[in-house]
Amino acid sequence: MMQPGEESSSKVKFECQLCGFTAPYSYYGQKPPNSRSIVFLEECFIMKDPFTPEKGKFLILGSHCSLCNKITCVNGDCSIFYTRRFCLPCAKSAIQDFPKELQHELEKRKLSQKTKSSS
Repeated sequence: MMQPGEESSSKVKFECQLCGFTAPYSYYGQKPPNSRSIVFLEECFIMKDPFTPEKGKFLILGSHCSLCNKITCVNGDCSIFYTRRFCLPCAKSAIQDFPKELQHELEKRKLSQKTKSSS
């Protein structure tokens, strides 16, 4: 894995430790290359946007959970961002520490995961 702020010309593989999603990433850090004014609140795994030739366009793949440090993608079934990234298992175990609105969002996600797994 790359160190924060490091860019690689060779593709390194990102893998979500929750869902198994994989994708090549070219940068890990808070300030993506070729972007002058963007600074993220977390160290992110970033890939160049394959759908546009513009250099400054990118996609955020994921980050580390701020509690358990697992690598998690940004998919709503795997993680949530509230001041920092939390994988859903950690967010659900610490649900009482989140604002009420976010607690409701986490409960909805819990219900949608149950319906997906029972189908």
